[in-house]
Amino acid sequence: MTTLFTPFQLKSLELKNRIVMPPMCQYSVEAKDGAPNDWHFVHYTSRAIGGASLIIMEMTDVEPDGRITDFDLGIWSDDHIPAFARIIESCHQYGAKMGIQIGHAGRKATDAAVPVAPSAVPFDENSKTPRELTTDEVKGTVEKFRKAVKRALQAGVDTIELHGAHGYLVQQFLSPLTNKRNDEYGKDLLKFGEEVIQAAKSEMPANMPLIMRISAIEYVEGGYGLDYSIEFCKRFKAAGVDMFHITSGGEGPIGSGGRPGANPGYQVPFARAIKQALGVPVIAVGKLEDPALAESTIGNQDADLIAVGRGMLRDPYWAHHAAQTLNCKPEVTKQYARAF
Repeated sequence: MTTLFTPFQLKSLELKNRIVMPPMCQYSVEAKDGAPNDWHFVHYTSRAIGGASLIIMEMTDVEPDGRITDFDLGIWSDDHIPAFARIIESCHQYGAKMGIQIGHAGRKATDAAVPVAPSAVPFDENSKTPRELTTDEVKGTVEKFRKAVKRALQAGVDTIELHGAHGYLVQQFLSPLTNKRNDEYGKDLLKFGEEVIQAAKSEMPANMPLIMRISAIEYVEGGYGLDYSIEFCKRFKAAGVDMFHITSGGEGPIGSGGRPGANPGYQVPFARAIKQALGVPVIAVGKLEDPALAESTIGNQDADLIAVGRGMLRDPYWAHHAAQTLNCKPEVTKQYARAF
């Protein structure tokens, strides 16, 4: 048995292997209503059949103007719950555990007439200038996150992931680059993220783990680095995060002031550093579709779980093929067993 195909447990979340399908926007919502449809049903169910142990559904937003585009998922209404429940129930049938990534795009909501943000700082010269949220609106947004988490739980998820990365709203609040406020959410850059975590935990069962995706570093002048992300992760852990999903970038054009080489495994050192500093389980992500690299990342204890994004977009059965490559017998549905 390879380490990649050993089980993993965190609180009530029991996974059959270490392979995660991370959130990847499909931009496929019909009628702009935010509800998942048949595309999403097939997309996620096929990856469950393909052997992923944890599937985290794409960034799902807490309000209509919190979406990156009008074709993204939302969970701002109870009307959304049945469509999510249908997908989650289907994936459960094939042995996958399910999460939903709850988020808000903030200033990066490209289809919003006027995006909102911590401060009126546009993403770049081609982007709309966002409107600065009032203090009361910030508190109201925390409440929207709470209600979104409640709906996800009603849909049957096994875990929740909060999106605190890639330059979206939570990261906009915690980054000195984008938070220029003078109120309590500017004096304490981590307050919004902390309150969102606490709101999520207030709805979640005590034995259900909370995951948070964070950007470990920002590739722009004036952006934060690894030392800062370790410190805010300590605060977020204390607030209730059980596992961190470690990515990077998102604020400003990534090509300026320190674009990564983006070689296979380029973000693994960030995952390892946060895992060691905090003593928490972490998910590593970023060009990890080489099974040998995924295996060594787990085997070397650099991370606890491996997220394979684009690799699973190309190959829904990546987990089965990785098992074959690593000389491990894949757990295949009976309908496909003769092919293996």
